[in-house]
Amino acid sequence: MIEKNYQPADIEVRIAAAWEAAGAFKAGRADRVDAEPYTIVIPPPNVTGSLHMGHALNNTLQDILCRFERMRGRDVLWQPGTDHAGIATQMVVERQLMERKEPGRRDMGREKFLERVWQWKAESGGVIVNQLKRLGASCDWSRERFTMDEGLSRAVVKVFVQLHREGLIYKDKRLVNWDPKLLTAISDLEVQQIEVKGSLWHLRYPLEGKVFDPEDPTTFIVVATTRPETMLGDSAVAVNPEDERYVALIGKHVILPLVGRKIPIVGDDYSDPEKGSGAVKITPAHDFNDFEVGRRHNLPQISILDIEGRLALDGNEDYLRGLPEGSAQLVEELHGMERFAARKSIVARLEDFGFLEKIEPNTHAVPHGDRSGVVIEPYLTDQWYVDAKTMAQPAIAAVRSGATEFVPKNWEKTYFEWMDNIQPWCISRQLWWGHQIPAWYGPDGKVFVAETEEEAVGHALGYYVEQEVITAEQGHDMALDPALREGFITRDEDVLDTWFSSALWPFSTLGWPDDNTDVERYYPTNVLVTGFDIIFFWVARMMMMGMHFMKDVPFPTIYIHALVRDEKGAKMSKSKGNVIDPLHLIDDYGADALRFTLSAMAAQGRDIKLAPQRVEGYRNFATKLWNACRFAEMNECALPADFDPTKATEVVNRWIAHETARATREVTEAIEAYRFNDAAGAAYRFVWNVYCDWYLELAKPVMMGEDSPAKTETRAMVAWARDEILKLLHPFMPFITEELWAVTAARTGLLALTPWPLKSRCGLTREQEALIIATASSDPLVAPIMLGDPAVVPDFKDDAAEAEIGWVVDLVTAVRSVRAEMNITPATLTPLVLAGASAETQARALRWSDVVKRLARLGDISFADRSPDGAVQLLIRGEVVALPLKGVIDLGAEQTRLEKELAKAEADIKRVDAKLSNEKFVANAPEEIVEEEKEKRAEAVARKEKVLEAMQRLKGAV
Repeated sequence: MIEKNYQPADIEVRIAAAWEAAGAFKAGRADRVDAEPYTIVIPPPNVTGSLHMGHALNNTLQDILCRFERMRGRDVLWQPGTDHAGIATQMVVERQLMERKEPGRRDMGREKFLERVWQWKAESGGVIVNQLKRLGASCDWSRERFTMDEGLSRAVVKVFVQLHREGLIYKDKRLVNWDPKLLTAISDLEVQQIEVKGSLWHLRYPLEGKVFDPEDPTTFIVVATTRPETMLGDSAVAVNPEDERYVALIGKHVILPLVGRKIPIVGDDYSDPEKGSGAVKITPAHDFNDFEVGRRHNLPQISILDIEGRLALDGNEDYLRGLPEGSAQLVEELHGMERFAARKSIVARLEDFGFLEKIEPNTHAVPHGDRSGVVIEPYLTDQWYVDAKTMAQPAIAAVRSGATEFVPKNWEKTYFEWMDNIQPWCISRQLWWGHQIPAWYGPDGKVFVAETEEEAVGHALGYYVEQEVITAEQGHDMALDPALREGFITRDEDVLDTWFSSALWPFSTLGWPDDNTDVERYYPTNVLVTGFDIIFFWVARMMMMGMHFMKDVPFPTIYIHALVRDEKGAKMSKSKGNVIDPLHLIDDYGADALRFTLSAMAAQGRDIKLAPQRVEGYRNFATKLWNACRFAEMNECALPADFDPTKATEVVNRWIAHETARATREVTEAIEAYRFNDAAGAAYRFVWNVYCDWYLELAKPVMMGEDSPAKTETRAMVAWARDEILKLLHPFMPFITEELWAVTAARTGLLALTPWPLKSRCGLTREQEALIIATASSDPLVAPIMLGDPAVVPDFKDDAAEAEIGWVVDLVTAVRSVRAEMNITPATLTPLVLAGASAETQARALRWSDVVKRLARLGDISFADRSPDGAVQLLIRGEVVALPLKGVIDLGAEQTRLEKELAKAEADIKRVDAKLSNEKFVANAPEEIVEEEKEKRAEAVARKEKVLEAMQRLKGAV
C-alpha cells in the first residue's frame, strides 16, 4: 500500500540498500552474458572532494544513460573511482599536521609522511563516493578504483617507461608555472587569472655608444613592463622588423640599467608597433612569450629568482656572466630579497638614476595558484615532458575522421585549436604524494628509466661497466649484493602530474596491463560525459593515450555539458556567497527532484541557471506522480497478467495507449541523441498533462460508475500506463519510481532491471529477448522481471482515438485559455457555438458534451452556420468554435485593458533594447546582468505576442 505522503528521505536509503543487495548495477551479470556491453567511465572526482553542483549534473546525466541502457538489456559498466589529487591531498594532510601541532612534512620525512597520507585516505578519503550514492549513481561500486591503487600504478609505470623508450618522454629545461609557496610546478588548470590593479613602468634602456641623457630620447629606448624586478634577467630588447622607428637599431645593443650588461636589440614579430613604444624587454627565464623569442634568437636564459620567489644573484653564474666591474654591490644588496620587496627597491633605484620615464595605473590579469593563492612565477627549471605534439596527431585525426564526435559539435573547434597548437606537456611535480617517477640517476647524473629499481640497477651497472667506470667484476658483485650498491643510484624525487594517471583511466581501470579480459569486452567505452573546462587537461590526453596504447579511441562520443550557475546566471563561487549545495537540496527536496531539475535544464550548449525554487517545483512533480499512483490504488486499478493495451476497445483507453507510445518514442530518441532536457520535458508533459490532467480526469466517470467491461478495461489501462510511466521516469527519478514499482503491485524484482518499453537488445524482438532471458538467466530476481509486463508496440498508433480525444483536449484548453485571458470567473458558465461544424465534429461534440461542459465551465453547446455577433472565435483542428461573450464581459473595457498591457510590454522591450544597444553597458556590465536583461526582453516579447493574440480574438467580438 502506498503511504499517504511522499517523503523522499524515507525512501532513498531503503531503495539504495535494495539495489546493493541485488547487485543491480554489477557489470557482467549472468543474465547479460550475451548482451552488448555499454561502458562509461566516471570522471574521477578528487579523493579530497565533496559533491558540488557540477558533480551533480555530470553524474546525473551519466546515470540517466546507464539506467536507460541497462533497462534496454545492455551489459552496463559504469566504472567508478577517485583521483589521488596530488597537491590537494598533500595540502589537506599538511594542514592536518599543522593543526595537530605535529612535525611537518619535511621534518617527518617522505616515507613517514606518505604513511600518514594513506592513513588519511583510509579514514577520511572518498566521502564523495557516498555522496554520489545519495544522488543515485548506479555505478558498479564493486569495481571502484583509485588512481594510486596497485594496478593503476603498474599501468602508470609501464606507460612512462614505454614512452621514454620511444623518445616521447624526455627531460628538458623549460619555463613552467611555478608556485613559490607550494614549491612545485603546477598545470595551467591550477592557475587562476585574477584581475589586479597594478602599474605599468616605462623604463629607459640606454643605447650602446651613446651618452645616456634622460632628456634626450635619441640616447635610449623606452620599454614598458608590469614586472620591473625581472629586468635583472633581461637578455634582449625586441622591436618589430617592420617598425621604421627601430629598423636601423636591429643588431645593435642597449646597456641594461643598474646591471650594466650589454644586451642586443633583435627584430621579432612578437613586438607590436601599436603597443606602447613598440619595444619590449625580453626575459626568457621569466616569461612564456619571451622564452619563445629567446629560443628563436638563441638568447641566454638568465633566471634571477629561487624556488621561493627571492632574488638569487650571488653565485648565479648566468646572471654574473658578462657583468662589468662594480656590480658586486647590487648583487650584495638585492640577493635573497623577496620578489615584491625587490620590485620596490629596483624601481626606486631606476628612478634615482633617471631610468624611470613614467608609471601608469594598469589593471591586468595576474596568474595565481588556485590552492596557494600566491602569484605564480614563470620559472626555468628541469622537468619531465611528454612530446604532446607527436602524440596529438592520431588523436586529432580520430576526431577529424569522425571516429570520435563531440556533442555539441562546436566543441570540436576548441579541441582542434588546442591540439593543433599543443605544447610539450610538463608531467613532473615537486610533491611527495603521487606516482613517483620511475627514473634513477647514476653518480654522474646519467638517467636510467625502468619499471623497477632492480631493472634500473641492471641498466646502470651494464652502462658503467661498458664505460669502464667500474670493472665487470665490481658490477657482478654489486648486482649480487644490495649493500655494495647502496647509494649507487638515486631515484628521482618528483612525482607525476595527476592528469598523467587520469589519462589512462579508460583502460587502466579495466585491468590493463595485467589482464586484458575486461579491456577486450568494455573498451572502447561508449561515451564520455564531462565539462568543457577539462577538454584539454583530461579529454585530449585520454585520446592521446588511448590511441597510442590501445590503438583505438577511448570513446566514440564526447558529450560536453554546460555550467551550473546561480539563478541570475552568475558563476558560483564561495567568494560571491552564491554556491548552492546539492546535498542541501537533496535534504530539502529529495535526490529525484534535484536530478530531474538538472535533466530538464540540461539543454545542449546552454548553461543552467539554478534556483532552489525550480527544484521545489520538480519535488511537486514527484508528489503529483505519487498522488496519481495512490489514486490508481484507491480505485483498485491493477494490471492483469494477460492484458494487452493494443486490444483496448474504449476510445479513451486507446488514446492513452497511443499517447504512451508517442511519449516513449520521444523520450527514447531524445536520450539517444543526448537531448536530456527534451527527454525530461517529454516525460514531464506526458505524466503531468496527458496522464494526470487528462486521462485520469476523463477516466474518472467510468471508474466511478457501475461495474462494466469498460470499467474493468479502464482500471487495467490506468495501471498499465502507470507502469509505463515508472519505466520512462526511472532513469531520471530512480528512487521514487523504484519505490512505486514495488508498492503498486506484487512484483518479484527491481524496476532498475525491468525492460525499457521499446524493444531493445540490439534489435531482438521481444519474443527472442524473452526466450534468451528465460533460458540464460538463473537469477530469480531477473528472470521474472525480464519476462514481465508487455511493452508498448513501438509503432502503435490509433489516429482515430487521437482525433477524438485530442479534439476534446484542444477545445477545453482553448476555452480555458480565453476565460483566463478575459478574467471570467469559474462560477460564470459561458455558451459555446460550433460554427459550420462538420457532421463528424457535431457527433463528437454530442458524445463528449457532458465532459466538455464540466471541464470548460460551459452552460450550453450549440451548432450554427456562422459565428454569432459578439463572440470570440477559436480555431480547433481546422474548424471554428465561437464563445459568445457579449453580456458576459465588458468587451470595450477588455479591449482597453489589453491595449494597456500591450503598451507596457512594448515599453519594457524598448527599455531593454536601449540598454543592450549601449556598447558600454554590454562591455562593462557583469555577464549575468546582461543575460538577465536579455531574459527580460524575451519575456516581454512573449507577453506582447500573447496580448496581440488575445486582441485579435477579441476583434471579432467587438
